[in-house]
Order: sequence, then C-alpha cells, then structure tokens
Amino acid sequence: MIPSIEVLNLRKSYGTTVAVDDVSFQVQEGEIFGMVGPNGAGKTTTIECVEGLRQPDAGTIQVLGLDPQRDSYELRERIGVQLQESALPDRIKVWEAMDLFASFYRRGLDWRPLLDQLGLSEKHSAPFAKLSGGQKQRLFIALALLNDPDLVFLDELTSGLDPQARRAMWDLVRGIRQQGKTVFLTTHYMEEAEQLCDRVAIIDRGQIVTLDTPENLIHSLGAENRVVFCVDGRFDKKSLQAFPSVTRVEQVGERVIVYGQSDGLVSSVVNALEAGSVRFRDLRTEGPTLEDVFLALTGQEMRD
Repeated sequence: MIPSIEVLNLRKSYGTTVAVDDVSFQVQEGEIFGMVGPNGAGKTTTIECVEGLRQPDAGTIQVLGLDPQRDSYELRERIGVQLQESALPDRIKVWEAMDLFASFYRRGLDWRPLLDQLGLSEKHSAPFAKLSGGQKQRLFIALALLNDPDLVFLDELTSGLDPQARRAMWDLVRGIRQQGKTVFLTTHYMEEAEQLCDRVAIIDRGQIVTLDTPENLIHSLGAENRVVFCVDGRFDKKSLQAFPSVTRVEQVGERVIVYGQSDGLVSSVVNALEAGSVRFRDLRTEGPTLEDVFLALTGQEMRD
C-alpha cells in the first residue's frame, strides 16, 4: 500500500536555528497519525512543509503521490488544512465563509449538511466575531472539509479550548477518520494523542526521537504503576517499603504516592494500611501514560 505521506530526510532552518533536522516518517492511508513535542520542537514547521506551505531546505516529501511544491495546485484539491493560528474577518457570516471557501475548489461539497454535522446550523448567519472558541474551531474544520479531502491536517486543533469542547473535537476527529479519510494532527496534549492516534511520533529539538503506537510506546517505557491516596494523621512509609512489589514511596503533606509493579501492588498497599490502622481516603490507581513517555524522552525543563 502506498503511504498517504512519505517524508525522507526533511531539514528546515531559519537563519542559524535548525527547526527540523533530518526527519523521516510515513503516514498510512486511513490512520490518525499524531506528532507531539514541546514548544519549538519542530511540529508546525514539519506539518507546514508537508502541506506545501513552506519550502524545505533538504529532503523529499510525497503527499498522496504528489510533490507539495511542484504539484501544489493539484494537491490542494485533495487535502484539507486547519492551521494552528487561523482567523476570519469579524463581520463575515458563517454561511458567507463557507460559500467563499467552497468557490476555491473544483470539487466542493454542499456545505449545508456539513454545518449540520458540525453543529453550526444555528450559527448559519452569525458573524465570526460572535462565535465561541469551540464554534470557531468547528468552523475551521468545516472549511477544511469543504473539498471532501482524502487527507486532513489538524495543527493544535484543541489549543485553548475547555475540556468539554476538547472532548467534542475528539469525537469530530474520529468521525473524520470513519469517513475513510487520513488525519495528520499535531498536539501538545498527551492525553489527546493517546486517545486519538493510531501511531505517534515524538519530536524534540527538530528530530523524531521515537515513533510507534501509543500502547507500544507506553509499554516500552517500563514505567511503574502508582497507588495514590491521602492519609489522616501520622503515617510511617516503612510499612509499605518492605513489600517486594513496592519500589518507592513519596509523601507530600497528606498525599502519598506508592510506586511499584502491577502484580499485587494495590492489595499490598491496602493490606498494609489496614494492618497499621492507618486512616486513608481517596485511594486510586494510576498506570503509565503517554505523558510519562513524553517526559522521559524530552525532559521536564521549561521551554520557550
């Protein structure tokens, strides 16, 4: 099967700053492919080179069998793009924006059912400035789907949205894939990548440091499970550290985190607490996540 996207040895610099350094990957037809990384890691530069919005310094890119630079006009008929930073004139109405953008393509959908699908029918005549953040994002998705694309790019789709709107966006992305389309998204929300993506590339300092399914990435980390609870009164950590399944115990105030292997960890903790007559509450378990993988590979220092 020919991949929807094939990138080989991509490199892009801005002056003395190397934004993307020898990046290679493929995106298979019909998958949701995610690229995650810290701010400034090279996500947006990579996706913009793939979309044909930026000219790479070196490397080769094939998108749906086309060269994004040489075949740009043909490619734009077959892809949909939601940019990281997008805006429309404040006074343009939703239907006017849809009508205008539909005129850009040789093959366009009837945009009225698209507004129904994205929950924007009631905002048909609303000016852009009167839309909420989530409604604006849904409008940009609608604009990206007007040409019935084979491949959809979503760059930081849910940035700035509240949790409810973010979850609604996730459902929309899954719906796009169910229509048989390929999705390439960038995000800095690890939960988003873990929930949505078939495969994830973690990029840092312009290079892909790992690429696999979220499940395989989490498994490869070999991270410990955690039991988290709160205690009332005095608590002796040594009562838990003696168990073979426990690797370490941390306590900050009344909150305790017990790290260890999954086999027998929870029962060991509960039995020890009950045997010591320790009053505890809010006990829960936490497994390793894609965020643990991300932090292990990219570090935890602040980035600008």
